[in-house]
Order: sequence, then structure tokens, then C-alpha cells
Amino acid sequence: SQMLMFTAYLAVVVALYLVPLSISSPCIMEKAALAPKPAILGHRGAPMLAPENTLMSFQKAVEQKVFGVQADVVLSYDGVPFLMHDKTLRRTTNVEEVFPERAYEHSSMFNWTDLEKLNAGEWFLQNDPFWTAGSLSRADYLEAANQSVCKLEDMLEVIKDNTSLILNFQDLPAAHPYYSTYINITLETILASGIRQQAVMWLPDTERQLVRQVAPGFQQTSGLKLDAEHLREKGIVRLNLRYTKVTNEDVRDYTTANLSVNLYTVNEPWLFSILWCAGVPSVTSDSSHVLQKVPSPIWLMPPDEYHLIWITSDLISFLVIVGVFIFQK
Repeated sequence: SQMLMFTAYLAVVVALYLVPLSISSPCIMEKAALAPKPAILGHRGAPMLAPENTLMSFQKAVEQKVFGVQADVVLSYDGVPFLMHDKTLRRTTNVEEVFPERAYEHSSMFNWTDLEKLNAGEWFLQNDPFWTAGSLSRADYLEAANQSVCKLEDMLEVIKDNTSLILNFQDLPAAHPYYSTYINITLETILASGIRQQAVMWLPDTERQLVRQVAPGFQQTSGLKLDAEHLREKGIVRLNLRYTKVTNEDVRDYTTANLSVNLYTVNEPWLFSILWCAGVPSVTSDSSHVLQKVPSPIWLMPPDEYHLIWITSDLISFLVIVGVFIFQK
């Protein structure tokens, strides 16, 4: 029985010693092979520092010197492109106070004159979605409290000389008067702003051929994970994907095919570090002000150093085990 127990114990110890053989991390690599730091795009501006998709949020993102910003565009009932992520206005405005009978209507069914009456910042201070409202300066706190629904035109004026832009679009209800022409109106607004065409990453598949004709300089971007050859045939040069949907092999394959990959939404420095080691070109983040300060990947370690730590730890623990057995005897 003692031999059986000893054999079982020894088997467990050996298994634990060999566990590192099954561990793989992109950050176990030579520093010379490390790719450049991923570019950072502010998710709806800088939503930890200001209410999302407001003018203040994009001003904060520009102050952080981000590579680009991501915004959600929808068209008002009278044809004004504005920024709103949700289908309704309930989460990020005081629509339930101003228009209680219309609180559950699609945001696109409001005229711009009605949208202008809404406050789009008080919810941020009340709900504090990222637990950051308490750290705002007095001036920023007051500014956040007085944010309005933001026009696409106004946002473009803030970012056009400083950053790139990736746009998401809401589908409009069939009853919307601009249901079939909202792409055209949005395109006109973007082109009239003066932003460089090369700075715009065009995401929606709707009317993509029209967009190529009107704005040939836009970077055609896809939110679908397809094979590289198919994407190149469609004229896609960028991918915008959730980070959980992409493997290290996918990143390598897309890079080899000259396709740039942007992953969202990446907020933690440890996750940002892993994606950096994996060679991801860019990420979208709520915490751009945090990731901008990450100087190098966390846990970046050459393979030889990793092996040395692993073997040294095993030897020390083995000596401790032997010493305990001798002491017990």
C-alpha cells in the first residue's frame, strides 16, 4: 500500500512538473520579434472619461492622441446623421422625462429638433458605468452633465485632422422616410467634413459598391470573419472583429494576406499585452487612456528565460520534497 501511495504521489508530482510543456503564450518570445504596439481606437470616443458618443467623449479621445475612434451612426426622421448606439434613447438620454410617451420608439423616429432637447450626459454621472465619474475634475463633471446628442457633422469637425474613424450603422425601420437613402446622406456628410478619405474605415456591407465609386479612398472594412482570399476578392483591406473570435493563427494568416485586423473591445492591459505579442495591428478600447500608457507587453519573456525559470522551480521543489521525506524518516 505504501508503494502504491508513493507511486501515485510520484505520478502527480511528475505531471505537475511537466505542466509547463502544455502552456503556450504569445508573450513567450524574443523581444526582437515583437511587433509594433497596436494602434488604439477609442470606442465611442473615450467613454470612461465622458458620456459615450458625445462631443466631449471624442474631444477626450483626441486629447489622448489615439490612432482613431469608433462611432455609431443613425439618421434622424428629418435626415440628420447623429451618434447613438442603442435602438432607443432610454439608456443614454433623459427621453423618459422629456418625451415619456415616446421612450420606446426607435431613435431614428425623432426629428433633430426633438433630439436637441435631450440631455445625453446625466446618465453617465448617475449610473457611472465604468466607476470613473468620481475621478472627474469639477470642470469635466459639469461639462459631462450638460452633453447633448451629437451630430455626426460636429464629431467629424473635432476628429478630422487628428484621427482615423470607423463607423457602425444602425438599420432604420422600414417606415423611416430615408430608409433607402441613409447611406447616401451619411456619405455626403462625411465627404463634406473634409476628413481624409484614407482615414475612414467603412464597415457596413450595404451599398458598398456605391461607396467605392463615391469615396474610392475609404478603407473597405468587414465585420465578418471570412477566408482571406474571399475578402481580398471583395476589395476588403481591414477586418473589425471581436477579440474572442480570432486566434493567433487567424492573425498570422490575415497579416500574410495583407489584411489588417482590428479587435474589439479590449480594455485590460493584460489582454492588450497578449494581443500585442500576437501581432494584432490595432484594437478598439473603452480605456484608451490606460492602454496608451502601457510601455511594453506584460510578461514578455524569452523562451530560454522561461525554460530556466521552469526547470529551476522544478529542481528546488524536488529538493524540498526529498528533504521533507528525509526529515520525516
